[in-house]
Amino acid sequence: MRPPTPDNDDEYLLEYFAQGQRVIRDLREAQAAMRRVEGVARSKDGLIEAAAVGEGEPTRLRIDPRALRLEEAALAREVTAVLRAAQDEAARKAQEIADEAEGAATLPQPLDETFVRGRVEQVARDLLG
Repeated sequence: MRPPTPDNDDEYLLEYFAQGQRVIRDLREAQAAMRRVEGVARSKDGLIEAAAVGEGEPTRLRIDPRALRLEEAALAREVTAVLRAAQDEAARKAQEIADEAEGAATLPQPLDETFVRGRVEQVARDLLG
C-alpha cells in the first residue's frame, strides 16, 4: 500500500479500511478452520485409535477387542499414549493454521497525530499561501 499524500488520502483510507476487513475475515476463517482440526493417532499394532480436536478434547477412541488381552496397566499406557499423540497432532495442525493467519494479518501503520498534524499544516499553508 502506497503511503498517503494529501491528494490520495480518501483512496488511502478506503484501502486501509478494506485491508482491515480482509484481515478480520481471514482471522475468522482461520478460527473456523481451527475448530475443524482433528488429530488422529494409532498404536503401533493398530489396535487402539484416538482422535482429538484442536483444543485437545478427545473426540473418538476405538479399542480393538484384541487389545483387551493386555494387562490393565499396559492397556492404560497404550490408550494414554495414543490419546496424547492425537492431541499433539491436533495441536500441531491448529498451530500451523494460527501461524499462517498471524503472518497474513498485517495492517499498514496506524495513522497517528503526526499524519493529522501534517495534513492540518498543509491545509493552513494552502489557505495562507
